[in-house]
Amino acid sequence: MFGRILVSPPTSILRQGSLVLPTRGFATSYVRAEAAPVATTPHGSFVRPHVKQGSTVTSVTTPVARPHTPSDISEDVLDQAPNAVSTWSESQRPKAEAMRGPRFEQMDFEAQPHSLSAMELIANVPIVHTTKRVVSCDGGDGPLGHPRVYINLDKPGPKPCPYCGVRFELEHHH
Repeated sequence: MFGRILVSPPTSILRQGSLVLPTRGFATSYVRAEAAPVATTPHGSFVRPHVKQGSTVTSVTTPVARPHTPSDISEDVLDQAPNAVSTWSESQRPKAEAMRGPRFEQMDFEAQPHSLSAMELIANVPIVHTTKRVVSCDGGDGPLGHPRVYINLDKPGPKPCPYCGVRFELEHHH
């Protein structure tokens, strides 16, 4: 309780009911203290570890907070986007599942931006017809684009770019 005692007190001092303890530091000053208090019952609202007789292992059971989404949030706020109700990618987590935990507990979801899904915009872009069997797409606009990918157009039907979604199709010359 008082740390490490560097000097063993004489037995006559111990019999008197007071204890002489050294203070921390290099000086030889001492603090006079009464006998070390004995803990009888815990005071306050703290968790006291339970120790079995002769055991040095302690076990403390404390409640663990579970992440949750507040119940007063309407379902339309947790849609993926105003124009897309569900996910549009295999790796995308649903918004109701992604926005949980302590980071989102005090967030006002109605005040957050609800951006539109770009799927509808990409679907409105016309299909690029080409005579080449392999086309490349870099997203255009130089540094605002994406890494260059090569798309094989041998199979029939339009093939989308995996980054930007622009569709390419091979023109057949019959």
